[in-house]
Amino acid sequence: MRRSGLVWLAGGVLGLTAEWVGFGWGDPRHWIPDLAVGWSLIGCGLIASVRRPASRTGPLLAATGLTWFAGNLAQGGGAPVAWAAAHLVYLYRGPLVQLLLTYPSGRPGSRLVRAAVALGYAVAVITPIWRSAGATMLLAGLLVAVCAREYARAVGPLRRARRVALQAAAGLSVVLAGTAAARLLLPPGEVSGPALLVYEATLCVLTGGLLAGLLVAPWQRAAVADLVVELGEARPGTLRGELARALGDPSLEIGYWLPDRAVFVDAGGRVLSLPGPGSGRSVTVVEREAQPVAVLVHDPVVLEDQGLLEAVTSAAQLAGSNARLQAEVQARVEELAASRRRILEARDEERRRLERRLHDGAEARLAELAVTLRRGRRSAAGQQTREQITRAEDQLTRTLEELRRLAHGLHPRALAEHGLEGALAALASEFPLPFDVRATTDQVPPRVAVVAYFVCAEALANVAKHAAASRVTVTVTTGDGQLRVEIADDGIGGADPARGSGLRGLADRVETFGGTLWVESVPGRGTRLAAEIPLGDEAT
Repeated sequence: MRRSGLVWLAGGVLGLTAEWVGFGWGDPRHWIPDLAVGWSLIGCGLIASVRRPASRTGPLLAATGLTWFAGNLAQGGGAPVAWAAAHLVYLYRGPLVQLLLTYPSGRPGSRLVRAAVALGYAVAVITPIWRSAGATMLLAGLLVAVCAREYARAVGPLRRARRVALQAAAGLSVVLAGTAAARLLLPPGEVSGPALLVYEATLCVLTGGLLAGLLVAPWQRAAVADLVVELGEARPGTLRGELARALGDPSLEIGYWLPDRAVFVDAGGRVLSLPGPGSGRSVTVVEREAQPVAVLVHDPVVLEDQGLLEAVTSAAQLAGSNARLQAEVQARVEELAASRRRILEARDEERRRLERRLHDGAEARLAELAVTLRRGRRSAAGQQTREQITRAEDQLTRTLEELRRLAHGLHPRALAEHGLEGALAALASEFPLPFDVRATTDQVPPRVAVVAYFVCAEALANVAKHAAASRVTVTVTTGDGQLRVEIADDGIGGADPARGSGLRGLADRVETFGGTLWVESVPGRGTRLAAEIPLGDEAT
């Protein structure tokens, strides 16, 4: 405490002396902001030294504040003092650079940081460098680059602490580079005054922020409530990223326990291999009611704090349970979709069998009966008998036609015999409007061909009933593992899937097989219905 009092006394005397020598007391707009910066640095440095004596951040802040006043002494004293002070205008930037590069410990760690600190002290006493706009912008960029590298390399609490230093360095560098750019673009008289005030305000904010960060030290803990909120809102696919950010470990991996397979899997469903001893990675198993829920594979430094470990475990229990629940729901949805596909495929197969039975049974027998009636009409003796047979033939012909339409509606025989293109051509031949078919397809799986055919048939039925069109075009193409069907007409438009059960049923069928169906309809300009259906054996 005595040493702190002496430093504060020396800082107060030095500050007042420097302001009196540099500015005098005539215009407070010059000396009050300058004095506030120096005293803020010294005061915050002394507080940090008392509250966090293990860190060198306090001495570095105080040293920055004491050397801040050096340049003011160039206006008075003897020639040697004035010369020295003139060359020490930017001396304070030496400890300031070290402070930003080594925060929060104040001790340089890597070789790069030590080299950068040495460079910072070297350029701090070379005044012409900082008076060059280009050199200032270059050095500001280097400061941010080194801070960013140290942030990227840090893990755990140190990474979260380095984030504070990176933000401070970025803010200072923006002000330095912006001031340098303004000196290049504007006359000196218009820049110096406002730029100095902005710079002084930035230093005061930076000083307060670094002190607050050091005293509060949020990187030393992670509140359970905060983690629960952050991780509980995360989707399974983003949970790993949210947890890695909260813990400060970009390499973190998270796996979810699947009891039926007795393995941990990642968000994509891939089995997560756990590292063994000596791999340099730690494994933390998250349990709930004595059962594994999730596993964290992380840097050993991340969870050294027992309090942080408990917080993460508590939060990850909830997040992991939620993610597993969502995974189970997704599995149920996929099972339901697979069940719907099986039901549709079974229904289509039953319709095919019924169509074959009608064709090979009732239709064939009625056709034989028609032949018999024709023979009977030729051999009939009386005119009245021939007329009765003719009427019976007409009734039988209409019955056969209705039976063929019924069988065709159940399942188009042409689809099985001639493929999708042949079935569409047969459909076109019976359509009452001009109908262009443009089909360029390779081998199409039967289930996909059935879906595509019924999409076309339902769309054409709607055109014939409601569109008042003069022409229809059907285009069927394959590519990128998809079958694309498009039906366009030049009718009155206004089609809306929400108002028609037919289009809704088609959309359900297409979506069940992993496809999409959409309708674009403009009143007075026609309608375009399109569907894309995966060609794979299973919808994805």
